[in-house]
Amino acid sequence: MSLPVAVVAGLHSAARAAAVDRLLTDVPGSVVLHHDLATAAAGTVVRTVRDRGGVLSTGETPLVNDCACCALREDLVPELRRLADAGATRLAIVELWDSVEPKAMAEVIASGGLTVTSVITAVDPALVLPYLGNGDDLAEAGLAAAATDQRTVADTFARQLEYAPVLAVADSPEADDEDRELLAQLHPTARRVPIGHGDPAGAPAPESLARAALAGFDVEAAAAAQHPACALLPQEADDHGVSTLVWHRRRPFHPERLYAALEDLTCAAARSRGRFWLADKPDTLLHWDAAGGALCVEGAGPWLAALPDAAWEMVPPVRRAAAALDWHPEHGDRCNHLVFTSPGLDREGLAHLLESCLLTDAEYAAGRDSWRKLPPAFDTLLEV
Repeated sequence: MSLPVAVVAGLHSAARAAAVDRLLTDVPGSVVLHHDLATAAAGTVVRTVRDRGGVLSTGETPLVNDCACCALREDLVPELRRLADAGATRLAIVELWDSVEPKAMAEVIASGGLTVTSVITAVDPALVLPYLGNGDDLAEAGLAAAATDQRTVADTFARQLEYAPVLAVADSPEADDEDRELLAQLHPTARRVPIGHGDPAGAPAPESLARAALAGFDVEAAAAAQHPACALLPQEADDHGVSTLVWHRRRPFHPERLYAALEDLTCAAARSRGRFWLADKPDTLLHWDAAGGALCVEGAGPWLAALPDAAWEMVPPVRRAAAALDWHPEHGDRCNHLVFTSPGLDREGLAHLLESCLLTDAEYAAGRDSWRKLPPAFDTLLEV
């Protein structure tokens, strides 16, 4: 279907509303579709469709398996198809409820045969650090999308931020240079478009967010960019009191020493992520994802070097390209590539702690058969 669809997400609701209002102002014939998951306690999700002039229609859809987000998934595409069939809408703006993540919804829309032209996350720079530091469960904050939702405010905000190629940045009087620098270092490849709180004069070029909303979006490429094997991680930076440390090593971690250091490493930065390998699990690519003082470590499949040659044809080209850029004659694509971003980052102390968790020269020289016999300290964390 030819109807362009722009997804606007973000836990910062005031900034999100400002971004949506800007699009309604700058794109004549645009319509906003929003599902309010706050009504889930009553057993339904409320749908609202509006344009610049006001509300066009409202409706309710029942929960699916006690899940408000599941109800959103089932209702979203039919509503967008209805707008497409009517033929009067130039741009459909899907304004996601606070904690709904854009990746899943963009994939739902694309799988429904519609064209996602952009994903935009709206951000108030003054709230970036407080939200990244908020380890509360979404349920505690009244933001859970399902009864089984175990996400936190911090990790949800981080994914919303890092998935979107466009950030609609609110003109926040409380934000300072450190706040803006933190945002820039967390997602350096994003296009940052300034917006006012509903005021078209808030951006230097009023049509810039409209252009971004219609620029085009590759759902498959966006998913690949989030995979730990080929994610476009931030680069080294140090400005306005904010630092990003990129730590890249070829030697594996000693499982016990790394496990003992997890708390200190997790709390060392507002945000850290990347991929790593453990000496006792040399074939498994492990994903590091930390925000809000909490760390998620999970297996992300095998390193390509652990696969037989015949299996490479089943691996996406972007993954093969990323592995080729990182290839080592002995270890293949196995490596530790971790990135830590934070105001006041103790770069030297953090690097020293990470180095201390690697295999020593003697342990490394003992070889892989010896490595596999090391105590499996991560088995409980990985639920092996």
